[in-house]
Amino acid sequence: MAKNTGHSQLDARLAAILADREVRSQRRRLSTFPPHSVDFSSNSYLSLSLIPEIRHAYLELLKSVPDNIPLFGSGGSRLLDGNSLLSEELERQVAVFHGAPAGLLFNSGFDANAGLFACLPQPGDVVVYDELAHASMHDGMRASRAAVCIPFKHNCVYPEQVKRGQDSTASRKADAPKSLSETLQQLLRSDGEPISAAIRSGERNVFIAVEGVYSMDGDVAPLKDIVACIQRHLQRGNGHLIVDEAHSTGIFGDQGRGLVCELGLEDKVFLRLHTFGKAMGSAGAIVLCSPVTREYLINYARTLVYTTAMPTSCLASIKVTYAFLSNPQFDNVRQKLRWLMRYTHNLLVAICARHANSVNDQPTPSRRPLIRVNPTPPKSPIIPLLTSQPRSLAAFCQQRGLVVRPIVAPTVPEGSERIRICLHAANTEEQVDRLGQAIEEWAVTTTTTTATSEAAAGGHPRDMAVVPSAAQQLIKPSL
Repeated sequence: MAKNTGHSQLDARLAAILADREVRSQRRRLSTFPPHSVDFSSNSYLSLSLIPEIRHAYLELLKSVPDNIPLFGSGGSRLLDGNSLLSEELERQVAVFHGAPAGLLFNSGFDANAGLFACLPQPGDVVVYDELAHASMHDGMRASRAAVCIPFKHNCVYPEQVKRGQDSTASRKADAPKSLSETLQQLLRSDGEPISAAIRSGERNVFIAVEGVYSMDGDVAPLKDIVACIQRHLQRGNGHLIVDEAHSTGIFGDQGRGLVCELGLEDKVFLRLHTFGKAMGSAGAIVLCSPVTREYLINYARTLVYTTAMPTSCLASIKVTYAFLSNPQFDNVRQKLRWLMRYTHNLLVAICARHANSVNDQPTPSRRPLIRVNPTPPKSPIIPLLTSQPRSLAAFCQQRGLVVRPIVAPTVPEGSERIRICLHAANTEEQVDRLGQAIEEWAVTTTTTTATSEAAAGGHPRDMAVVPSAAQQLIKPSL
């Protein structure tokens, strides 16, 4: 009998695909770090899961669960055996906390986005989304019945904002995303197009999808301008704003209610998504919407209908973290995080200034400064440190017990590779200083190596004598 070689042939083909990704420095791998490593990578910005009072409250709540209620598994989907009084009570409490009429729990923010974008747009509807919207939104849009899904330039509501941001060849292309205002205008003015006529009449809906805080750059969406733009162009009331608050939950707003609540836009936003696996230190997500939309999602969101519901143990963790948000200690946690944001940013700005010309006096798209950071103070705990060598810098820091991750294309656009520094309330000033020293040492070492290589190749290295040691250069910022 002939040997079946299908398996080995498939493995060979998959291995070749992985090898190609390896060549392009885009191969992903799972990794772990020693327990004593300093976390500058995870999304647990508030470090709530490390607070003794929260841990104690969580364990006490689990002890109070009756023996006849499953603790570690729900037993089925919400529509079958996975629903519970705790689930429905939690939905009501979280909705009231965020000033929303209703809420619906999902197992994750990814499930929520994929499910709602797949089923909400009806045939002939349109989705307009920020070009940097999360992959979960894209998965949902691909599965939707929307007539078209159109990106707009990241965080650009009006044309002049696009022009200010045109610093690359890609941004100047004719087919590059336009501002939100221009995109909506184009939708409305396409004479002879049935979709445009239906939108102008209010017969068809336009869903506008954005995030409150973007996970790669840590920048904040201009929600007030976005709301005003939608109201200006879609005067029939058929413009529906969806805001993913995954990275703004717990960080913005009174008691961490989020960016929408901080700006007082609860009544202007059609749907909000809050996740619990980031600043809240738990897992899962909730969609805040109208009661009718909630019922619709219960019937049509496949990521809810066909998945096992969250267990009691997870629901309990969400409940105790939300209870902590009203504790006066929560304000102290956020204040410390904000102080760390300022301190870290000042440190990085100083380091980058000392190495601004460490690669090329006249930076080009192919040869950018070795490290650079946005000079504007951050509004979120996410601080991207852009570098042409993110994997090298990340590995250098990791070897010193400092966990940062390299972020490369296609996760971010080519030319914007970086290490992503995420700050946490549990981080200390000494840990931030260690991170700054590691970054500086890497920059000095890399610059020296580059200069030596250029000299060996007959180039003209800079006078390295003017670059003092990292220990000499490391100046603690004043706040």
